[in-house]
Amino acid sequence: MTAIGRLRRTAFGIPSAQAVFSRPGFTPEAWQRFAPVARSLMEGYHASLEDPRLPALAARLDAVDPELQGFAYEGAGMGLAALDAVAPWKRRLPAFMAGPAARHAYPAYVGVGLAFARLRRSPEAQLALLDPLLGWVTADGYGFHEAFFRRRRYVLHRAVPTHLTEYGRRCFDQGVGRALWFSAGGRVPLVARLVDGYAPERRADLWGGVGLAASYGGGADERSLRDLRDRVGPHRVRLARGAATAAWGRRQAGGTAPHTELACRVFCGLGGAEAAHAVEEARRDLPTVSVEPPYEIWRQRIEHALAATAAPSP
Repeated sequence: MTAIGRLRRTAFGIPSAQAVFSRPGFTPEAWQRFAPVARSLMEGYHASLEDPRLPALAARLDAVDPELQGFAYEGAGMGLAALDAVAPWKRRLPAFMAGPAARHAYPAYVGVGLAFARLRRSPEAQLALLDPLLGWVTADGYGFHEAFFRRRRYVLHRAVPTHLTEYGRRCFDQGVGRALWFSAGGRVPLVARLVDGYAPERRADLWGGVGLAASYGGGADERSLRDLRDRVGPHRVRLARGAATAAWGRRQAGGTAPHTELACRVFCGLGGAEAAHAVEEARRDLPTVSVEPPYEIWRQRIEHALAATAAPSP
């Protein structure tokens, strides 16, 4: 590690992933089940601080277990976005997204949203500089950060981020849903109780985030996933969209994971390859100019494609 890398690590590093998971509101299962996820994200974040040169950074990220690489790229996206904020003339993030992170674009943009939250920057103010489709994922990362690190305000008191637009708040809530899954350690009854505490109009996006986290990050066996599916009522298709998006993200990176395949079967009624194909097909010919953001049109198309197989059994 270079001297400047040590300086950046000292200034911006996070001392302990386990300490984050030990704060009030986090279940013991959170660390037990998701320690590898947290450590991989921290590895990517600290790697980007220690040596942000792309060849060196990519080598470290690609050395992470393939099932966990997406989380390492998420951490790196967070770190590079933070470094660009401190030294904007460097513009490291665009080269990273166009190069090493192209296969992990979705989680990398989540990481950028984490950085925006830590820097108190609105993700919507940065959209013009980001991918027109996946740029909205930064608002998801922003929401995850706030629910994870400012739990009292955004989970206990269920605050609404009024500084975001109506659609920005929907993406924010998807991130909140992901944070609920991880902080609850994948305990389905607790997750359901937390989601039910929010206003009814927020629950669809919260459940979408829960479905994405449970499918990409794992943490539950088949029985628990079926219990989750049976608790969400009219929002089954949101769980299905989350699972299919997780499968698509993993296949974009050239792999898959057993827990993602399982979630696709339970939530989508499809195998992971079929679910990922539905997501890729939904991305075709998205309008470049429309009243609704392309990201929302994409999400709606995915739900429409999965509606029949994700529907409740008669």
